[in-house]
Amino acid sequence: MSLLEETVAWFSEPAQWSGATGIPWRLAQHIGYTALAVAAAALVAVPLGLYIGHTGRWRNLAVLSTGALRALPTLGLLTLLALQLGIGLSAPIIALAVLCVPPLLAGIYSGLEAVDPATVDAARAQGMTEAHVILRVELPLAMPLIIGGLRSAVLQVIATATVAAFIGVGGLGRYIIDGLAVSDTARVLGGAVVVVILALVIDALFAAAQRLSAHFADPATPTKERHA
Repeated sequence: MSLLEETVAWFSEPAQWSGATGIPWRLAQHIGYTALAVAAAALVAVPLGLYIGHTGRWRNLAVLSTGALRALPTLGLLTLLALQLGIGLSAPIIALAVLCVPPLLAGIYSGLEAVDPATVDAARAQGMTEAHVILRVELPLAMPLIIGGLRSAVLQVIATATVAAFIGVGGLGRYIIDGLAVSDTARVLGGAVVVVILALVIDALFAAAQRLSAHFADPATPTKERHA
C-alpha cells in the first residue's frame, strides 16, 4: 500500500472523526489555541499600534523590536517557557502570542500611517477629538492593511501551533508528534494535510474580508483598479 493510500485509509477510519482524539475535536483545539494567542497578542499590539500609527512616535523602536521578535525560535521559546511555567496552556499561548505580535503590530501602525494626512487634518478642523479621528477616520481607512497584518499573524499561528503538542497539549500537532514517535507516516501526513486545509480556508476568508474592507474604505474606487 502506498503512502497516499495509507493516508486516505487513515482519514476513512471512523475513529478519526469522533471522540477526544478525532479530527473535529483536535481541529477545535487548534482553532482555540490560535484564537487565544491572537487575543493575547492583540492586548499588546492594538494599543501600541494605534499610538505609534497615530502619533508617529516610537516607530523605529517598534521596527527593531518586531524584527527581534520575528527572529526568536518558537520551539526554543516554547521549551524555555515550559521549563519555567510547567506543562499546560500558558507556555504555548505565550510563545504563539510573541510570534503573533510583530505582523499584527506592523499592520496596525503602517495602516494608520498610510492614511492621507490631509484627511486627518480635515477631520481635526471639523472639531473631532483625537479619539474620534482614530475611530472614525484612521481606522476605517487603515482597515485593509490592518486585516492584512491580522491575516499574516493568524496564518503564522495556525502553522506554528502544531509545536504546542511538543509539550503535551492537544491540537492538530498531536497527529504529527505522535505519528513521528511511532513512525506512523500516514498519521503525520494526515495531520499536516488538515493543518494546510485549515490555513487555506482561513486565508481565503481573510482575503475576502480584506477586499471587502478595501471597498468600504474607498467605495468610489473599483476593487479591481485598487488591486491592479
